[in-house]
Amino acid sequence: MNSIPRSALILGLAGLIPFVWGAITVLHPPLADWTNHTIGPRFAGPYVMLFYGAIILAFMSGVLWGFATKLEGTQAATGYALSVIPALWAFFTTGGGPNSAGISLMAGFIGLLGLDWLFWRFGVAPDWWMQLRVLLTAIVLACLAVGVFA
Repeated sequence: MNSIPRSALILGLAGLIPFVWGAITVLHPPLADWTNHTIGPRFAGPYVMLFYGAIILAFMSGVLWGFATKLEGTQAATGYALSVIPALWAFFTTGGGPNSAGISLMAGFIGLLGLDWLFWRFGVAPDWWMQLRVLLTAIVLACLAVGVFA
């Protein structure tokens, strides 16, 4: 992880906090109760992971759109079209209840990792991009799995 810029690594890891918090509150019900009473139910259990996960997929669509701006011709058109998929995926697949939404988000993050790899192979993502994205995606998937299967 030495090649990942420190600020990108720190901010990327900080962006995992809602996922990790959600997983912890699933595994530790007293903490979920405290969160429900203190902050609100939207910030505990699978719900914080589901809301935040949809937001992150939309955010990552914007990141991919930025990568697409570095492409030209038909490759650019393909890049723009592919870059909107994560946001559309979150919008259309996360309304069917916590378990199905969690599974859909897991599929969305796996698909996003594939798109990350594609833009990285196109040479428009930084050299360190996949190292960071694999790390963050693995943690996100583990947390969402707790929300779905625990």
